[in-house]
Amino acid sequence: MKKFLASLLTVVTVAVGFAAMATLPARALVEIDVNKGVVEPLPIAITDFISGNGIGAEISSIVAADLQRSGLFAPIDKGAFIEKISNPDAAPRFDDWKVINAQALVTGRVTEEADGRLRAEFRLWDTFAGQQLVGEQFFSSKTHMRRVAHIIADAIYERLTGEKGYFDTRVVFIDESGSKNDRRKRLAIMDQDGANVRYLSDGRAMSMTPRFSPTRQEITYMSYESGQPKVYLLQIETGQRELVGNFPGMTFAPRFSPDGQKVIMSLLREDGNSNIYTMDLRSRTTTRLTNSNAIDTSPSYSPDGSKVVFTSDRGGQPQIYVMGADGSGQTRVSFGGGSYSTPVWSPRGDLIAFTKQTGGEFQIGVMRTDGSGERILSSGFQQEGPTWAPNGRYIMFFKEAAGSGGPRLYSIDLTGRNEQAIPTSNYASDPAWSPLLE
Repeated sequence: MKKFLASLLTVVTVAVGFAAMATLPARALVEIDVNKGVVEPLPIAITDFISGNGIGAEISSIVAADLQRSGLFAPIDKGAFIEKISNPDAAPRFDDWKVINAQALVTGRVTEEADGRLRAEFRLWDTFAGQQLVGEQFFSSKTHMRRVAHIIADAIYERLTGEKGYFDTRVVFIDESGSKNDRRKRLAIMDQDGANVRYLSDGRAMSMTPRFSPTRQEITYMSYESGQPKVYLLQIETGQRELVGNFPGMTFAPRFSPDGQKVIMSLLREDGNSNIYTMDLRSRTTTRLTNSNAIDTSPSYSPDGSKVVFTSDRGGQPQIYVMGADGSGQTRVSFGGGSYSTPVWSPRGDLIAFTKQTGGEFQIGVMRTDGSGERILSSGFQQEGPTWAPNGRYIMFFKEAAGSGGPRLYSIDLTGRNEQAIPTSNYASDPAWSPLLE
């Protein structure tokens, strides 16, 4: 069962069986090994879900777009379909789908309940094995139709890859409008595909570096409302906001701990040095983790909360360091040429994403947590600020092309071969990916 903000929406997941197929083998022939590196996209047929008002086709098109954007699936053109699905409860004519090389097939139906809610049902079929892989139904209000589509896409992604999807997520970012010399920067939030944009601030004060809580629909961010950057907490749905604390000097790059109980950040003192501190959000106790005559910034916790990765120029130029969550064992892990910044620990715990500046360009890359295995995923004129999808397979960042006038959001997978622009109406920067919604 999956729930989302019970006051607004309840989505109920119910298994949909197919008794006639019960004797078939439990293991499907069709699946994707995401650990192979470069994966050939799986041909999949996604039919228009049957409905009386066109909403079924809209849901299935969102499902298809999600799966295609992942780079792991290749939805087949509907013009190639031979069978027209009229009864999603019946087994399809598998030979009609095999002949167009549809290795997987999605069928479905959307109906309106007596209480006005929508019921969306789908079935995922393995056409070559001739069996149903999964069948579920969801109930929601009409206003959350897109979210139902994302949940269905996640279910398909997980069944065929063995890993959690990432479509039922949101991204908080900085919406940028106006001229470059008079840029208005507002906090905004959207679905991971760029839909349902909503503004969280009015832009009268510049906002920066929003970051999601891993446990609540809450973000931390910086605002220049008083002329100095201060760190705030904002409840996304209620709009309730509170100041984290009045720190002397400047505060930068706040992030939550994995349990959501602390905020870690960089504080700039009058001596020009920047060090890393944590604040317990319950007791408001501040703890200093670094004490160097350098600029230590951009801290990010490991997913188990035991370590912190950060950037420091204590060696002469910005490099990536790792330390214990209590500040112990500070160790440099990056040794490549150029300057490193904005390190972010993967939710899987296996990689660190970073920005690197070298040779007159900016790069988005990943490395193992000990600094080995560095790989560059994307290079360009100016790009930075990686943020991980909750399944640790995709990264979003912002990029500004030469002469473009402003930054845009992009995502890329760990192969570096599937870079996708995220549509936004204005320029956009500083993305932060939410956990999977519940």
